[in-house]
Amino acid sequence: MTRVISALLTLVMFLFPTLNISKIEVDKSAWNTEYDYVYCHGLSGWGSYDVQNHFLPYWGMFGGDMIKNLNALGYKCHAASVDPDGSAWDRACELYAQLAGTRVDYGKAHSEKFGHARYGKDFSKNPLIRAWSSEHKINLLGHSFGGATVRLLAGLMANGDREEIAATAPEELSPLFTGGKADWIYSITTLAAPTNGTTAYGFGDPEALENHDTAAYDMHIDCALALNARIPTAEETFYFAIPCSATVQNPDGSWSFDPEINVEFPVRSTGERMMNLTGVTPGGFVVDETWLESDGMVNTVSAGAPIGAPAQPLDTDAITPGIWNVAPVYRGDHMAFCGDLFHPNNIRPFFADWMNMINEI
Repeated sequence: MTRVISALLTLVMFLFPTLNISKIEVDKSAWNTEYDYVYCHGLSGWGSYDVQNHFLPYWGMFGGDMIKNLNALGYKCHAASVDPDGSAWDRACELYAQLAGTRVDYGKAHSEKFGHARYGKDFSKNPLIRAWSSEHKINLLGHSFGGATVRLLAGLMANGDREEIAATAPEELSPLFTGGKADWIYSITTLAAPTNGTTAYGFGDPEALENHDTAAYDMHIDCALALNARIPTAEETFYFAIPCSATVQNPDGSWSFDPEINVEFPVRSTGERMMNLTGVTPGGFVVDETWLESDGMVNTVSAGAPIGAPAQPLDTDAITPGIWNVAPVYRGDHMAFCGDLFHPNNIRPFFADWMNMINEI
């Protein structure tokens, strides 16, 4: 089986050769910081701890290992591996363990509420980064549901969790749930993230789902808005959101995929439904025509700042912490920030420029 997989991957890499990165030039002279960058994948994704990442890297896809390439250029990048289908809570706990170099602790209160084991994998011997503290800050980037993952991690680092504190003996309490560590995170960037939910799941009642401890539950609009209420904006952190769009509005007011964009087949059918979907959620949120534009999986309007959070359009000359800086809409489908699948997209220059901007703040 291994030989078959190897042969198939060799064929794939022949058909989709690694993209050329030689044209990227890095000038560190304007950098004011050089903190590590941690990339967190989305739903059904994978990272550096997963075997499949060695064959098909999530960040770069058939275009080659973007994380490895960016590190070769002088950046310090890492690809986290969290539960592909897990809730934002479970994924945030896993991400914390990888960063802190400890065993995953999902929390006593949370694990008892949802009926799963309290502890998970132990990363004490192979942490994702060498050091993490207020002196050794990190930059977090989350694609798709990875956006909710990194935001919740930041919220727990800043504010802790009252339920876990109340339910757990002090000597057993994970440092993740004690709060007071907002200054360990320098910046957060969400990439095509369903920050305010997505209509990809329609308007079904999420409470009817058998398991509420999943990404599928958290990405319903009502659930995403409830999650946002638990994650206040920290004054110490720089926030960025990059919405994505693969659709255009037609003269008659309808929406369709942009013919100039190679939309990958995994998001086409979902995107077709989303272009025609308006209504009211079970919680009473009105989804109007502004939600019809999407990248095929996430509504473009949802991928900006959390509703109600302080926000402003991105102005590289006026970036301040504690405010969401919303970048211009990126033209591409939902997989564009991964480098796309069968239509390789050289996303490396974009991320190199983005990390330069953050390092120059």
